[in-house]
Amino acid sequence: MKKIAILPFIMLLAGCQSITVLDPKSSTGKEQAYLIWFSLAIMAIVLLVVFILFTRFVIRYRYTEKKAEFIPKDVKGNLKYELTWTIVPFLLLAVLAIPTLKITFNQSPETEAEANTNGIHINVTAEQFRWTFEHKNSKTVHNELIIPENKDIVFHLISKDVIHSFWIPELAGKVDVIPNKELTYVIKNAEIGEYDGKCAEFCGIQHANMTFDVKVVSLDEYNQYLNQSSNQAIKKKHSNINGLVRSVRHESINLW
Repeated sequence: MKKIAILPFIMLLAGCQSITVLDPKSSTGKEQAYLIWFSLAIMAIVLLVVFILFTRFVIRYRYTEKKAEFIPKDVKGNLKYELTWTIVPFLLLAVLAIPTLKITFNQSPETEAEANTNGIHINVTAEQFRWTFEHKNSKTVHNELIIPENKDIVFHLISKDVIHSFWIPELAGKVDVIPNKELTYVIKNAEIGEYDGKCAEFCGIQHANMTFDVKVVSLDEYNQYLNQSSNQAIKKKHSNINGLVRSVRHESINLW
């Protein structure tokens, strides 16, 4: 029984890790975190007012011996109060809606026809159970994403099988990756560092293993990474050709 009683406290340890969504490392993530904190602040104000009124009513209108036979006046309504609790919530919702609509509209995934032509473009293919990233020089890597800092990174997202969800908590929010429909999503001004990416949509038995590593580097390092990849591919191609030539020569010598 004592062991069972300890379980709730052990489960609380899961909350010891910081919420990376609230520690953003990109302009895109900072805008999303701003909306979270802003809505939380409005909620806190409303909650505070409700608790103050609740406490006031409990104390002022509590039962006492003096009020045992008190009969309050019959009130038909109060226009001032009714206007207040109608207009104030409307104003609060309007204040919250303006930045929400603006940021949500600017960050919404777009179709290929609407895609931003500026920035660095990377093709992202999701499939059970891995991510494939293809850079502009046709460099293809699985489960590892390297991008430059302070640039607009335009991701072309598509799925080969089921619906997945592209998510890098510290850089940007979740975006659904849909089969046979390419969507583009932009992450702006990422800061140098190493981050975790994952699929945020249950996609099968190994969903928990569908993760990828993200590394944000300087633009020079990124260009070196692309050039190094290209040079290695060329060397590998030449090595294969040379090996084939040597093999043909060897066979020719054996024939004679």
